[in-house]
Amino acid sequence: MNQAIKPGSETPSQAGLPELSVVVPTFNERDNVTVLYRRLEATLAGTAWEVVFVDDNSPDGTWDVVRGLARKDSRVRCIRRIGRRGLSGACIEGILASSAPYAAVIDADLQHDETQLPKMVALLRSGEAELVVGSRYIEGGSADSFNKQRAGASQLATEVAKRALKVEIADPMSGFFMIRRDRFEQLAPQLSTQGFKILLDVIATAQGKLKTVEIPYAFGSRQHGESKLDSMVALDFLGLVLAKLTHDVVSLRFLLFAMVGGTGLVVHLVALFIAHEIFREPFAEAQAAGALVAMTSNFILNNFLTYRDQRLKGFAILRGLLLFYLVCGVGLLANVGVAFAVFDQEPIWWLAGLAGALMGVVWNYAMSGLFVWRKR
Repeated sequence: MNQAIKPGSETPSQAGLPELSVVVPTFNERDNVTVLYRRLEATLAGTAWEVVFVDDNSPDGTWDVVRGLARKDSRVRCIRRIGRRGLSGACIEGILASSAPYAAVIDADLQHDETQLPKMVALLRSGEAELVVGSRYIEGGSADSFNKQRAGASQLATEVAKRALKVEIADPMSGFFMIRRDRFEQLAPQLSTQGFKILLDVIATAQGKLKTVEIPYAFGSRQHGESKLDSMVALDFLGLVLAKLTHDVVSLRFLLFAMVGGTGLVVHLVALFIAHEIFREPFAEAQAAGALVAMTSNFILNNFLTYRDQRLKGFAILRGLLLFYLVCGVGLLANVGVAFAVFDQEPIWWLAGLAGALMGVVWNYAMSGLFVWRKR
């Protein structure tokens, strides 16, 4: 259980601005935030600091625990986000809301080594680095707390990031880093608010123009709560890599939407086969059934993955599904119309089909954002 914090005379609100803002994204971390606060207080005793907890409206009331800390120590701040989810977006909002020249990102799960923060500040302060990364994969670092599955996934993602995006640091998947705030502000407009890998996004967006230093640390074991990573993070990561490969010509959300559409094609064909070949339904009815099943599948996946930060719940799911059917129905007409127009000009079937499909995806994506998953 959390106990009330009673800071002594050595922790009054500070008159000057902090030198370091520690940004902590949280979701259901009420058992960890007090422990982390105490650790920061001990580690940063010689530094003017603040901690900004960015909480995604945790059902366990993490934000309430943080506000209890903030009432006793003005260095503690809480940003409670409602209707928005995602680690990357939380980190971006937290850093931009900070008031220090240096900003660190650290998880609330106590797996990062906060004792490295003074060393990271010193590297930024001296000008040796603009970005300091806590690395598990250089000499002196370790990720021994990973199970075999997570260790393998982390190593695979690291290798993909290095090869695909020409990232040169050893641990681009780290969630523990510190950056000069002015340099972050320059990059922020190009960063994705989705996904979990904010550091990879920062490094890829900077395109080698950030002076970076890695320092080793040992990745610890989670003490309370459960990991927020799930099986869909792999698609988030793939979407981020593809977005950066296109130099952000298309957004991560659009790529995820398109990937979901690709799975919908497979679902459509499977449903069509079952209805037409197994249940012997006429082709027209089987095709309609396949389209309906595919649209439903696309809606569920988009709600779960593409728009996870604006996820529909309760009665809004039914309303959103009906709107999605309508949007996709109009999108199908746009698809066919463009395909016929292209075929009339240039009778190449695959070119016409591709143009129609692209039009359909763009229409569905734009209209879904406006009507189905619009920001509230």
